[in-house]
Amino acid sequence: MDEISNPPPTRVTPLYGGDMNKLELISALKSEASISKSEAARIVQIFFDHMAGAMVEGERVEIRGLCSFFVKQYKSYTGRNPKTGDKVLIQPKKLPFFKSGKELKERVDQ
Repeated sequence: MDEISNPPPTRVTPLYGGDMNKLELISALKSEASISKSEAARIVQIFFDHMAGAMVEGERVEIRGLCSFFVKQYKSYTGRNPKTGDKVLIQPKKLPFFKSGKELKERVDQ
């Protein structure tokens, strides 16, 4: 691997323990890129907005080696109300899905 164009992945340790959230992602970007917190927040927001916008339009979002996001469309069907047992018509819907990439699977499984 070319270390200049593909630096080794760094492990970002969440600041508050547990799972990484949006604020911790902003903080990591701020530190790694040596930019202000507001600039990092704007970059993260632009990234999320464009991903969400593409998915709203039915497009697939792929980040090579990491993951892909896509929308599945479900037709309407008849379900049952769990409390009463009555039949209920479930309206058609679209739901976002995440699929991890090969490289991410391999890194997680180490």
